[in-house]
Amino acid sequence: MNVGLVGLGRMGAAMGERLIDVGHHLTVWNRSASKAAGVTARGAQLAASPAGVAAASEITLTILTDAKAIEAVYDGTGGLLSGEIARKLFVDMSTVAPETTRALATRVRAKGAAFVECPVGGTVGPAREGKLLGMAGGNAEDFARAKPVLDQLCRRVDLLGPNGTGSAMKLAINLPLAVYWEALAEAMSLLRDAAIPPEKIVEIIADSSAGTNVIKNRGAKLVAAIKEGPKPEVGFDIDGIRKDLRTMLAVADSMGVELPVSAKALTCYDAAAAEGWGNRDASNLVVHRLEKAKRR
Repeated sequence: MNVGLVGLGRMGAAMGERLIDVGHHLTVWNRSASKAAGVTARGAQLAASPAGVAAASEITLTILTDAKAIEAVYDGTGGLLSGEIARKLFVDMSTVAPETTRALATRVRAKGAAFVECPVGGTVGPAREGKLLGMAGGNAEDFARAKPVLDQLCRRVDLLGPNGTGSAMKLAINLPLAVYWEALAEAMSLLRDAAIPPEKIVEIIADSSAGTNVIKNRGAKLVAAIKEGPKPEVGFDIDGIRKDLRTMLAVADSMGVELPVSAKALTCYDAAAAEGWGNRDASNLVVHRLEKAKRR
């Protein structure tokens, strides 16, 4: 199939590799063209604009940073919606507020095209292996068109309801993750003077009621970062969690709902970012907290 992909950050590039591996003809665009080098080296075509991606593709996937980036890519000069796109299919996989998704769906459909949202859970490794968790919103007919491609990217993909429901679900699953890293950092700070090896601490936590999937998956890498310093490998960075927490708080505010734990967690991530940790893996919030604990 002729598939388009706009947005080649860590996740987008990994998804692009997966789409090439399963046999699709891929056309891509990214604001920083250098980020396309990995997928173009494997056969993807680099378009001159988002409009060029849409013109070459039956289905176009987008995975973008925020609402501002979505507006620029879809509605800007040479954007995805600037050409003749009637009957084409667009799938946005960004993590944004439900209202952003609903507004985008309206604009896409006004051009005669179909639209599905499908933000995903998982990081770079699962993206390359087609093992993401897809949370779709849209109508059943459009979802059925998108599902063959989504099935190749996801170990599971569910249609949750109309546009906006997938975005709401994605924010909901990211909230405990964001809070977890701060909670784990605080828990390990209590062990500062216990002289227990970090690998033993993480092993016991992973085998306890505090042992979430993420610590089981990233525990060894976290131990290495504690012992040797932060590593360059990044799945979901601190700046990304900060963006998502701000989105969660804004959505909650619009609903008249309070998220006091999330608000406090954001201040902790902001403090780490202010000290230059924003581009490091979110699990390194634990390392940041432990370093601060040792300085006291």
